[in-house]
Amino acid sequence: MKKELVYLKPNVVIEPLIDGWYAWSHLVSPATAAMNIEHRHLKIMNSFIRSPEGHRLAVANPKLKGGPFMDIDPAKVEEVRMLRDETMDKREKMIAFSQAVRELSQMLRQEAKGYSLQPLYARVPAPLRGYVELVYDLNNAPSFRFFEKLLYKSDYYDPASQSIALWITENDERPFILTTPKLKSDNVLNVPVAFSDPFIDELSRMKRAPKPYEKIRDMVVLQDENEERLFQSLFTTQVPPPYLPYTGNKARMRYFGHACILVEVSGISILVDPLVSYYGYESSIEHFSDFDLPERIDYVLITHNHQDHILFETLLPLRHRIGKIVVPKASGGTLQDPSLKLMFEAVGFEHVEELGELDTLQFGDCAITGIPFLGEHSDLNIQSKICHHIRMRHFSMLFVADSCNIEPLVYEHVHRELGDVDVVFLGMECDGAPLSWLYGPLLTDDLPRDKDQTRRLAGSNYEQGAALVRVFNPKELYVYAMGQEPWLEFISSIKYTPDSNPIVASNKLIDECRRQGLISERLFGEKEILYYIN
Repeated sequence: MKKELVYLKPNVVIEPLIDGWYAWSHLVSPATAAMNIEHRHLKIMNSFIRSPEGHRLAVANPKLKGGPFMDIDPAKVEEVRMLRDETMDKREKMIAFSQAVRELSQMLRQEAKGYSLQPLYARVPAPLRGYVELVYDLNNAPSFRFFEKLLYKSDYYDPASQSIALWITENDERPFILTTPKLKSDNVLNVPVAFSDPFIDELSRMKRAPKPYEKIRDMVVLQDENEERLFQSLFTTQVPPPYLPYTGNKARMRYFGHACILVEVSGISILVDPLVSYYGYESSIEHFSDFDLPERIDYVLITHNHQDHILFETLLPLRHRIGKIVVPKASGGTLQDPSLKLMFEAVGFEHVEELGELDTLQFGDCAITGIPFLGEHSDLNIQSKICHHIRMRHFSMLFVADSCNIEPLVYEHVHRELGDVDVVFLGMECDGAPLSWLYGPLLTDDLPRDKDQTRRLAGSNYEQGAALVRVFNPKELYVYAMGQEPWLEFISSIKYTPDSNPIVASNKLIDECRRQGLISERLFGEKEILYYIN
């Protein structure tokens, strides 16, 4: 097999890991990573060690789905203990950083009373010295911000913690990634490689472009015969299905599941919130896969920094095919709002551009404009969220993602600038988890449960969606980003019934749109539509 031309099998997963945990964006950005190590990973591991059987029972209870429970065989408690001890040893500096953040926040609450903050710099905990600026807002409430690029240059960003797990998927069943680490398995090859390493690009290319096995084998260090066997099993001489590029004169929209939509027009391809499933495995529904993506993806648009909208498992293998990745601007060093530009550059993306509200990226006959994104972030001051208005000549699409239309006047003001749109894509996950589910590890003070329950990660409900339709007067309305596809469950933990509020609310909006003569449906699985754009 050494000199034989081989392809990477189409259902090989290149799963990015950090310290054995699934690599989502808050584990890459140094400050949020430190907080999650101490206040998510260590807490969950300690809980499992104390009561592995309790975790098994909780995972089996549908009402507790997405809760802080490991989906791991209780018999592996010693492996979890080893991971916990290794984390405490290797990430000692990160844990100290997290503790220092809480210490600093407490000190500011007690000592910063409106007087100059200059004397307090000497009291900043040692792990944060030189990495923070102390500030007041205009109401004299004290806070701080990080010099975030310096954090990426420090010991707090360690590419040695990164690896990829290579394995072959046969179905959509996977544990929930926020609460379950990936322990060693006989069928999984863990390769200790930084996310920025060109090996990932070379390996990914081989799904379509074969090369001699020995060429890719020489790029990786394997420890024993079992690893040799696992690595070799990832490749095949079978030629994959060809990609048929779109050459029509219309705009083609392809729905890949959740919030992932590909728009192709006039030789330009735009991919929104990439989260793409695999080809050649058993799935309960028809779907597009990474083999249905073009050889060149000119623009990737990211709407916001949640784990179901930034998926490195999809993005890293596509990196060699992406022209430019477009991200929303962050607020400038706040703990809850890390820079997406710095994060993507750190993991090897060379062309990253920030897009602000009502900023426009113009190319040929197309223009992408950033639109305000309301809500869905539990009332935290997070700026790295943006909707996208795409105009192609006289045709336009609006991707609202999970924006919650809590103040319709915002979009009325936007409408005065951009006018009506032809097609709206709207997320309606209108229940949403409470603030603590995602942002709990970042909180530096306890939040009472009654307050936590009111601050939801929720998208638009029926009334808010209907108000958006009235403002933009579209010809078509599609509900998307609902997390319903089976390959999404491991990243979202969502499983609806016909009586679930998001299903009831979106059905009501779809019915109302249809009564008004609009084309409307809730997207699921796959969908392709062609649009005239003249």
